Amino acid sequence: MKVIIIEDEKPSARRLQRMLQKLDLTTDVMLHSVEESINWFQNNNHPDLIFLDIQLSDGLSFEIFEAIDIKSAIIFTTAYDEYALKAFKLNSIDYLLKPIDEDDLASAVKKYQERAPQKQAVTLDFNDIKKLLVNPIDREYKKRFSVKVGQHLKLINIDDIECFYSENKGTYLHTTEGRNYLLDTTLDHLTDELEPQTFYRINRKFFVNINAIKDMVSYTNSRLQIKLHSYNEQEVIVARERVKDFKGWLE
Repeated sequence: MKVIIIEDEKPSARRLQRMLQKLDLTTDVMLHSVEESINWFQNNNHPDLIFLDIQLSDGLSFEIFEAIDIKSAIIFTTAYDEYALKAFKLNSIDYLLKPIDEDDLASAVKKYQERAPQKQAVTLDFNDIKKLLVNPIDREYKKRFSVKVGQHLKLINIDDIECFYSENKGTYLHTTEGRNYLLDTTLDHLTDELEPQTFYRINRKFFVNINAIKDMVSYTNSRLQIKLHSYNEQEVIVARERVKDFKGWLE
């Protein structure tokens, strides 16, 4: 089976390559830009499986498929958890949210291998998915959350929430008043409920509200530390793999 990686961040590409080696998958080819990828596909046999990042150094990877007719199966490796993950999940083999988890990767590879013997074609409407990224579907996001306080239920407006975070297998929200409340949900479930222009998942443990950011400081290993107005119980760190997309989100 021939596998390639298209990823503009070389450390991320090498990390994914090492993870795939543990699954007995060899990836001899790693491409890092739209232009490089188009040139490679024009002069080589297409692979069985592509691990594809969305935003490359010179544009969106969908431009590759506008120039080349590619029939390879695709597993997305993306930091875009806001707009089109549902579309990706329906039309591709799978998607992996950065930073990639080893168990999620193994599950995605298994899903591909189960489909491969039947030679099922993977058809992606890249124009539709690209539109989702540029013009996200108008939809209703949560305006408030209900939390339990003793025997009572309390409603908290979304504008009064600085961040959502996970701790000790629980999911919490933190308010602008400095209060923490336990939620009956998970951060993964919140992905589809939070307005993506306001909330961003900076790592596996935190969603932050753009309006709650007080300061940003360079941190070790090319990461960013976020200072919020009232939350100070844990360090709030943007994962290295998400720094680039986080900066784009801020703008």
